[in-house]
Amino acid sequence: MPEPSWQRSTFSGGPQGECLSIATAPDGTIRLRESDTPDVTLATAPQALAALLRHARRPAQRNG
Repeated sequence: MPEPSWQRSTFSGGPQGECLSIATAPDGTIRLRESDTPDVTLATAPQALAALLRHARRPAQRNG
């Protein structure tokens, strides 16, 4: 399988140079990796990643 074309997140690159990269694999899955461990990747479906991002962007709900 060819190497995916990795794109660095615009939110990456803090003082320690930490980076998150994302790529689309030929099978349509989304791949994520950190600059600290580029050989370790997380694969997910585009719909699952979109749902995670929607949830993360929602304001926190208070209990009580």
